[in-house]
Amino acid sequence: MLYSVKMRSAQGGAHELGGRHISGAERILPGDQLDYAVLTMLHRAREHERGCADFISLKVEEIYKPLLAFSTCKAATAAEGHRAAIDELVRAGVSINAAARGLAMLNGLTDSMRGAMVLDAESGLRIDGMGERGVRASKMDCVDSRGYDDYLQQSGLVGDHVREALVLASKVAGAEGMVAELCWSDDPNYVTGYVASPVYGYRRIPVMKERGNGVGGRIFFVRPNTDVAKLINYLEEQVVLIKPQEALTC
Repeated sequence: MLYSVKMRSAQGGAHELGGRHISGAERILPGDQLDYAVLTMLHRAREHERGCADFISLKVEEIYKPLLAFSTCKAATAAEGHRAAIDELVRAGVSINAAARGLAMLNGLTDSMRGAMVLDAESGLRIDGMGERGVRASKMDCVDSRGYDDYLQQSGLVGDHVREALVLASKVAGAEGMVAELCWSDDPNYVTGYVASPVYGYRRIPVMKERGNGVGGRIFFVRPNTDVAKLINYLEEQVVLIKPQEALTC
């Protein structure tokens, strides 16, 4: 197993309470090196030339996340796809108002964003503060690429769109506070989208827009009071490897 180990330290209390930063460190390493790495980071925080830290935060996370179960909704038109998306979002725990608001936001885009909008799953309010840039989910890959490709072929799935989307959605679903994700592509001739959630997996929706439409987007719905800074750090900076597993069907 591989683990992400992060340390940050301060003097005079936590950083959030005005403490003066002393040092920080981050490593990705196998389990048999964890003890040594943690002790080294503690020593660094307490013996640093900037001073002795009285606040030390250590976080150890396994970097593996499971591949989401895959299934397909029925939708022959964009209107049917949108109704299916609302149903799936609500089933995952998003309020009906937040689901409708999120769908309207994506429909209202005049150009594709570089990242995703983050919405409160209860109120539907956007809470990321990242403007047109949005929040980018990155630094993820599949552990066994050949096995993953075999799984996709056996499931009748081909193309880079679904290959990349399923890995990304699996990382996103592992974020603390995540309720659901809504997405469709900005490629004009790829009209498929999806709703993904930690509970119900990746729900492919065959039609989410009209062919020729070059605007797409992504929304992350999160629980109220989710630590947005922590969420963004996970999505943009945390390295995650996705483990393929036997698909569930419905």
